[in-house]
Amino acid sequence: MTGPPTDLAEAPPKRLHGRAFYQKIGSPKRIVAPMVDASELAWRILSRKYNADAAYSPMLHARLFAETESYRRQSLRYAPTSDTEPALSYDGDHNSDRPFLIQFCANDPQHLLSAAKIAQNHCDAVDLNLGCPQGIARKGHYGAFLQEQPDLIYKLINTLHKELDIPVTAKIRILETKEKTLEYAKMVLDAGASILTVHGRRRDQKSHNTGLADWSYIRYLRDNLPPETVIFANGNILYNADVEACLEVTGADGVMVAETNLYNPAVFMPPTASFEERFPRVDVMVRQYLQIVQDLTFGEGNPVVELSREEAREHASLTCIKSHLFRLLHAVFTRKENHYIRNTLAKATGQRFDEILKLADELEKVVEEQLKLTPETPEQWDEIMKEAGGPGADAKVLRIPWWRCQPYVRPTPQQAYEKGAMRKSKKELDAAAKESKRELDADSAAPSSTEETPAKRQKLEEPQPEQIKGNDQLASLDPNVAG
Repeated sequence: MTGPPTDLAEAPPKRLHGRAFYQKIGSPKRIVAPMVDASELAWRILSRKYNADAAYSPMLHARLFAETESYRRQSLRYAPTSDTEPALSYDGDHNSDRPFLIQFCANDPQHLLSAAKIAQNHCDAVDLNLGCPQGIARKGHYGAFLQEQPDLIYKLINTLHKELDIPVTAKIRILETKEKTLEYAKMVLDAGASILTVHGRRRDQKSHNTGLADWSYIRYLRDNLPPETVIFANGNILYNADVEACLEVTGADGVMVAETNLYNPAVFMPPTASFEERFPRVDVMVRQYLQIVQDLTFGEGNPVVELSREEAREHASLTCIKSHLFRLLHAVFTRKENHYIRNTLAKATGQRFDEILKLADELEKVVEEQLKLTPETPEQWDEIMKEAGGPGADAKVLRIPWWRCQPYVRPTPQQAYEKGAMRKSKKELDAAAKESKRELDADSAAPSSTEETPAKRQKLEEPQPEQIKGNDQLASLDPNVAG
């Protein structure tokens, strides 16, 4: 990692920076991550209702945001400009949507600056995405695929640091070693980032090969960066207790949660909260979410009407609604008798919001009928929570009833290999073939013996490449969730 370009001299901050800025926005500890088509206004309002302290916008494309008015309208909802406009909530609303940070992906400093200058009046800070590992980020050359260009990263951040009226922050992934990650983090901070969010996975850890986030990297940064550095940790959160564990293990100032927040918005509730508060009924959560979407779209107390496709596109909440509901109801859909609800949802559209409300009515009936058959008791909840373990290879997946919000745990890499969902690359297959040939050659050269040597026994018992990769417990991010 090289140092900053010599032609970019450090400029005195024009605004609060680092920990002073963090304290100004209330020192948030529980943060909704920036997620493509997932952390829009309605979802942020819902998450804040369940104890989220701060939230990021979905990842926005800087050039498109700067140049395309229709994209801006779909991405950012502005405050009313006159008394005659409906008094609807908007992105960055000081009453319902702060602290609020807007995240961009970019690879051009001027495109990023143009977008950030438009956005800066609607948020507390602008964030640069340096963590997205998905194929679209590789193709567009942004996110984690800028790691090999530290000079460009420095210029992207430093340009905002010098030119904006609000702070700039950044979200990164770890590199191959702790030392390289520290050097990377120092460069990002030296460029002017006020908050550093660290996702404890490498760029190649995605999809079925996600594996565990390594909190020890975040702890290493905490111990080796100046104490005034503000760090958000990201990765390995399945349950409420994991948020507190992450804060303790990493020493981070806050914990950012992405996918698990989508499956259970109540993940931010404190561990001292009741089982009911930590794992709400899905029908209750869906009803609360839909009420927020309805109020944002039609106005509080106004009737629901069918919208045209063009009108629906103007409401980010409507374009995201189906993906949110599929995630909230993933456990419901594991039961064959509930597949008709899934099929109804698959045919629904945001344009006909009344149909989605009818689906919520049906969901409530299904849950109520189930609770008549199997009433819940506090003793049952206590028994479930006794199984709770910490994050990592030893974490236990709690037996949460299907009618309650809960995380979705994907197959481990080892399980994915066994099921055929993931295959070894040609490079891995070639390496395995070479290793097998070396072992055969070594066996041929070794003196014959009926007694296997300890060294050879040890060799045979070593884990295979897929087993080495298989130390996984957590779900990988959805393809449309930024990393």
